[in-house]
Amino acid sequence: MTHIARRMFGLLEPICLVTFHADEANEELAALGHRTYWDGYFASRAAPLGRVPAEVVHAAFYSFADGEVARHIPSAWETIPPEASVAARQHGSAASVRRILGDRMAESAGLVRAADLTTKAATSAPTEGRVMYAGMRTLPVPSDPVARLWHSATMLREHRCDGLRRSHRRSRRRAHRRYGGPRAQRAGHGRTPARVVRADPSPA
Repeated sequence: MTHIARRMFGLLEPICLVTFHADEANEELAALGHRTYWDGYFASRAAPLGRVPAEVVHAAFYSFADGEVARHIPSAWETIPPEASVAARQHGSAASVRRILGDRMAESAGLVRAADLTTKAATSAPTEGRVMYAGMRTLPVPSDPVARLWHSATMLREHRCDGLRRSHRRSRRRAHRRYGGPRAQRAGHGRTPARVVRADPSPA
């Protein structure tokens, strides 16, 4: 199972990352009126959760400094509906994938099969404890094969990230029970090996 998961990561992660590193999605979000990259990022990625407060988005993402989400949510949704941001993110990301693949591959039977298989996997995983993934499951699956491939790959990425966040929280709780105090947080974050934390008597 671990081998399969790693293989899927290697195949699907590059498809998802166009959203963050290629130009098209950012340009689509900017065209909507999002002032900064982070306005568009939070507005579009968190939109499947609904119009929730910043505290909910912060808890779901679990990887940003306190107060960072509140700089963008809910203000980014006040003039631009979440649904519009989701659509811009998807449209721009699919355009990036199509550009990178080229029209011939993007329109091939092989890509359609890849999109179908990825969609089958992405719509079959359990939603328990996977907040971001469950939110994406509520969105309609695109009919265009390239968009469907990106959408389904991104659903699987959110499923994996939800799992990593849960694992990270468990790690921090275990470290706190074992060591206590700030050094437990360092161990839970993985910044300092547990054996080092355990051996270090100095205050954090």
